[in-house]
Amino acid sequence: MDSGFYMSSFASTIFIGALVTVGVILITLLIALTVMLQSCQSRSHGVIEIEKPSYDYNYCQIISLHVELNKVEADHFPSICRVVALQYIKEGQYARDLNSTVWMIQNYFSTLKRDGVDVVLMDIDDVLSSSPQYIKLLVDRDDQYGSSDCVEEAKQLKHVYILRLYMKLHASGWPLILLSRKPETQLNSSIEYLISAGFRAWSSLIMRSEDDLQMDSCDYFSKQRAAMQRKGLRIIGTISSHMDALTGTSLGERIFKLPNPVYYSF
Repeated sequence: MDSGFYMSSFASTIFIGALVTVGVILITLLIALTVMLQSCQSRSHGVIEIEKPSYDYNYCQIISLHVELNKVEADHFPSICRVVALQYIKEGQYARDLNSTVWMIQNYFSTLKRDGVDVVLMDIDDVLSSSPQYIKLLVDRDDQYGSSDCVEEAKQLKHVYILRLYMKLHASGWPLILLSRKPETQLNSSIEYLISAGFRAWSSLIMRSEDDLQMDSCDYFSKQRAAMQRKGLRIIGTISSHMDALTGTSLGERIFKLPNPVYYSF
């Protein structure tokens, strides 16, 4: 007999049918994988386009930083940047930045061991809202940008996140010293407001004495920090959304800048 492989017609039909079936399945899988890959690429491309900063975004980010660092008057803040700042709030980026910043601060303090002389400073004017120039940047007399609702939303968001951070630090046993640019004559009303807003059991609340009222706010904060350090206190961190509280002398171990939707700083 000649060597070879014999297959009946029935077996041949089954074999060929199986090969065709396998081929169809492989082609179907290949098409499906191609479609999925194209879909993922389209989605990724879309995300990149959405998150890509615009020229106005980058321009205003730079301008806002220099405006705040140099304490430029509100009237010098470009109009286009007021619009960008409003978008920053409306589109939810401010809330996301607040959440990320508060998480970072909480995470940092959770890694530390407290000493009896350690304190944390918080600029409580982020809650008391004592700086009208910040609000003026977004709200003018005619409200031509439709900003009233946005400013109120930003204030509420900031209060919520600062209170959350305050309660977390307090629950962890950190002594909290609150500093304000307001005069001491408003001490009682400020205490009442803070208590009604949910703040409790701070170590001390420092406000401007009559002698400090004419002092530059940056120098005022530096003076208060230096006085604490002379008493033997160690400033572990200072938390504020305003640069005047985060610059100067006697800054301590760390400074934490909360996002500010008005100056559009990150």
